[in-house]
Amino acid sequence: MSIRPERQAPPEIFYNDTEARKYTTSSRIVNIQAKLSERALELLALPDDGVSRLLLDIGCGSGLSGETLSENGHHWIGMDISEAMLDVALERETEGDLLLSDIGQGMPFRPGTLDGAISISAVQWLCNADKSCNNPRLRLKAFFGTLYKCLARGARAVLQIYPESPQQLEMISSAAMKSGFSGGLVVDYPHSTRAKKYFLVLSCGPPSTATALPRAKEGNEMSEDEESGSECDEDGGTTVNVSERQRPSKKQRKDSKKSGKGRSWILKKKEQRRHRGYTNVPDDSKYTGRKRKAHF
Repeated sequence: MSIRPERQAPPEIFYNDTEARKYTTSSRIVNIQAKLSERALELLALPDDGVSRLLLDIGCGSGLSGETLSENGHHWIGMDISEAMLDVALERETEGDLLLSDIGQGMPFRPGTLDGAISISAVQWLCNADKSCNNPRLRLKAFFGTLYKCLARGARAVLQIYPESPQQLEMISSAAMKSGFSGGLVVDYPHSTRAKKYFLVLSCGPPSTATALPRAKEGNEMSEDEESGSECDEDGGTTVNVSERQRPSKKQRKDSKKSGKGRSWILKKKEQRRHRGYTNVPDDSKYTGRKRKAHF
């Protein structure tokens, strides 16, 4: 089994000039990128009114996914951290505007300016601490927080990801919900080993205004090359709903902090104060940390 690209090097290093050209000239990758982009655009559920929308392609690479957006009559802005990938996109004369940027540092757009966003196989890179300065949770927080702000109210973001584990998938989904998104996970071909695809479909706004998640693709619709070597039955795909933002109130957070201050916590704090030279620290006793009875 080949090593995942995310485990080999940071994206701006892994996708060098050689890898970028190899990636873009592979007919298999071009075909897969086109299908995933079409599916992401379908899940984006843009109004069919003939109006061109301004979309964001996150991790656009050499512009393969952006071509699908252009073919459907939309304007798009592409972001990528690999300069080599963007150079190839310029050589291919893609129609979108290209931006060299690290999505883990946030989206550099004005609030409410984008009508939607897609991402093909990019967001899972944020889960790797490939540098000492990279904290996956903080990078996901910056990414989803700024993405939420730059999308118009009611707009969608469709992120196709290749999670390495259920824990990584939960970390990505949780970060999105904490940033204000509502939505859930659409899993195409859930019973296939090779053709299974994860799409995180997010709505920018309260769940009351968000439309229902679309159905996932059924197993008997996949192409032969996608189905090859996989185990797939006739059951349909699955749609996993994820609850809306569930940030506790300030009072709840204070109560949770108070409830965690037991005897061990008090003893630890007292020891820290003694170590810092404080002389007014009370002595430890059997009553330390004991809950007092209520007086009426």
